[in-house]
Amino acid sequence: MILPIYVYGNSVLREKAKAITADYPNLKHLINDMFETLYASEGVGLAAPQVGLSIRLFVVDATVMNDEFPEVKDFKKIFINAQLLEETGEEWYYNEGCLSIPFVREDVLRKSVIKLRYLDENFNEHIETFDGLKARIIQHEYDHIEGKLLIDRVSPIKRRLLKNKLNQIATGMLKPKYKVVLPKKI
Repeated sequence: MILPIYVYGNSVLREKAKAITADYPNLKHLINDMFETLYASEGVGLAAPQVGLSIRLFVVDATVMNDEFPEVKDFKKIFINAQLLEETGEEWYYNEGCLSIPFVREDVLRKSVIKLRYLDENFNEHIETFDGLKARIIQHEYDHIEGKLLIDRVSPIKRRLLKNKLNQIATGMLKPKYKVVLPKKI
């Protein structure tokens, strides 16, 4: 089932997500729904807070980028209870977008290598090093389970310049092609 994506202004996007256990209700179904949602919205990564669940789960599938970036060939993974252990290597800019902040793309500076501890869908533990675009995709999704958004990684001046567009996203004036959940009006 395709889930609606929570857009900028929803409080769930700012919460530090909670770890889950293997008995989390309907986990396999949720993971399948997240992949289906990811494909329908044409993204490469999706974190549980983006579908309204403050849990430490995200999925990635960068195979749509194979032609331009062969290093992500077959890069499809599930990350549960991920913990970023280390960020190293050169810092580099890349123009990132986010399904929760549609119509916004910004150059974001990130380290090129990460070491991550995570559980797979069978709750087997992995400690793995990722680099380049794989590291960047994981860092972006990891930020979501930490309550951070890509706009937190741009300069205060850029954020100020984006304020009007962010307000238009939060109020539904700018609507992407996929289903979204707008923030509740106070």
